Amino acid sequence: MTIQVGMIGAGAIADDHCKNLQKCPDVHVAAVADLSQERRELVKKNYQMSRAYEKWEDLVNDPDLDAVVVALPNAFHAPVSLAALKAGKHVLLEKPFAMNVAEARQVVATAKKMKKVLMVGMNQRYNIEAQSLRAIIGRGELGEIYHAKSMWCRRSGSPRFGTWFVNKKLSGGGCMLDIGVHMLDLTLYLMDNWEPVAVSGHIYGKFGHRGLGEGGWGKSDRNAKTKFDVDDFGTGYITFKNGATLGITISWAVHQETGNRMTAEFCGTEAGASFAPLKLFRPARKAGEYEVVTPQDVKIPHRYQSRQANWIDAILGKDKPLCTLDQALVVQKILDAIYRSSETGREVRL
Repeated sequence: MTIQVGMIGAGAIADDHCKNLQKCPDVHVAAVADLSQERRELVKKNYQMSRAYEKWEDLVNDPDLDAVVVALPNAFHAPVSLAALKAGKHVLLEKPFAMNVAEARQVVATAKKMKKVLMVGMNQRYNIEAQSLRAIIGRGELGEIYHAKSMWCRRSGSPRFGTWFVNKKLSGGGCMLDIGVHMLDLTLYLMDNWEPVAVSGHIYGKFGHRGLGEGGWGKSDRNAKTKFDVDDFGTGYITFKNGATLGITISWAVHQETGNRMTAEFCGTEAGASFAPLKLFRPARKAGEYEVVTPQDVKIPHRYQSRQANWIDAILGKDKPLCTLDQALVVQKILDAIYRSSETGREVRL
């Protein structure tokens, strides 16, 4: 069986999806949809697609397509996914899941009703270091993980000003929804802790509003009337049912020594660990000594380094999605709570 896939959205991330889908032996990427004629024709040409649509509705209603990838501005994630699922298509959805958890739950319910594979493509989980650390944690080498801290801070890395990324109506939020979702999902996945009970958060807009901090990310068209009205720095603190805690710090723009810092650290009762770089911190076998170890040749629990391949195998019944819908809902719930806590100045109980 060859799965016919349509690409909804021809922005920068479309290349990642199309390249990885073309590596799958059971897939033909047949069509693309995008409002920009230039972008959609370029993607069509580069990946030898047979057709291109201006409107995503036309691609969703293409009877020859079995599945779609949705890579549109955040405000369209839920409505386009709903339409695709109702049209009988499997869906791979770019992050974040939706504008809020209520939208996300509606999409999940529709996927279950239509019996289609819906997966939020959280690509950081498939990183070889993430898979190796998950294997190490899974076999109990860290003991009980009681605290974790993660960060992704760009010094000057905001998406292009004047685009949908920096407009709250279309994006729902700024850096916390754009790259914060990656670190939150990855850290929860590595902790394997999906029972948050309380969230505190603060978001800030200190640079973009002044025309500072642009990194030039994305291919979306600029609009001089589109004002920067989202966060470019944010923090969150999450408490879990078992008493564990997680602190997260995210920025598109902040004064710091390096241009980009991305890492996560885990405090365990038997050892500590870090992601990016992958290291273990633990007592050495010799009494009184301590060691920092870079693990080698770890047998990873998942053979993929590709979210697209995982999605396709799930459609074919060969595997299950690495990112489950229940987990994706937890991530969305926490993100919602960070913004709500910042707005109200209070801790949010879940």
